[in-house]
Amino acid sequence: MKRGLAMLTALLLLLGLMSGCGGSDTSGATASDMVATEETADNGSYGGNMTAQMPESPAEDGSGEDRLRNAKMIYTADLSVETTAFDDAAASLRQMVEDLGGYFESASVYNHGGNYRSAFYTIRVPAENFRNLLEQVGELCHVVRQEEGSDNISEQYYDVESRLVTQQTKLERLQTLLSQAETMEDIITIESAISETELAIEQLTGTLRQYDSLVDYSTVTISLEEVYKLSNAEEPPTTFASRLGRAFAAGWNGFVDFLEAIVMILAYAWVPVLVLLAVGGTVLWRLLRKKRDKGNGPPENRAS
Repeated sequence: MKRGLAMLTALLLLLGLMSGCGGSDTSGATASDMVATEETADNGSYGGNMTAQMPESPAEDGSGEDRLRNAKMIYTADLSVETTAFDDAAASLRQMVEDLGGYFESASVYNHGGNYRSAFYTIRVPAENFRNLLEQVGELCHVVRQEEGSDNISEQYYDVESRLVTQQTKLERLQTLLSQAETMEDIITIESAISETELAIEQLTGTLRQYDSLVDYSTVTISLEEVYKLSNAEEPPTTFASRLGRAFAAGWNGFVDFLEAIVMILAYAWVPVLVLLAVGGTVLWRLLRKKRDKGNGPPENRAS
């Protein structure tokens, strides 16, 4: 037993010297003390690892553009677009995404009746083709609204990366201690610490994998609407005459749209409208006939 403790103590001293923690008094240390020492060493080495892996600041590399290139950026965009040729636009959009190396995370198409449809797409495209996708969508459809966003996650990313390296180093040390343990109590304690460390490594690895996915592939959401006529995309007028002309044009277009809506309503409801016209015509004819007969009066009244 004394020989086992001596070996574990010597191994702990050696690991402490390798990790910059030399000079600690570990005589008489148990497996619990060793695990606690490993956790303290991990926490102490955290800041150093993170600092070493963070991208250089603008003052260090001399270029803000280089710093941005090394940063972990997440780019997103949300677009609302219109088209008068829904089928062609949807097919072209799918081909466009494929050509740019992206994929559809989700796609939904809705039929609102009257042959008018809409679609909602969530697209993932390589970050280097993010701008190309937005430009090509603008050429393919009429863009009503476009919002873009960017998120620099460099600090979070390198934080997680540093913690992962620390946990991996801790796991190696614990495995070495486990191979030297002689008592069941030491084995159980070290194995429990190993299980916790492996779980932490799995969680941190999953977080990094998610970050990499968001950084490598930008996310673009597109709302596609089928319309009879595209929204006015002209530049706003700057003179009184042009504003007045636009006002008259808008009024005329509104009147035409109103007439078109009435015609469409009549087209959908022509049967009940025809019945109402027939009933109303019959009632009106009877009222006029009754009034005419009342105005003429009986024959004897007309003779007098």
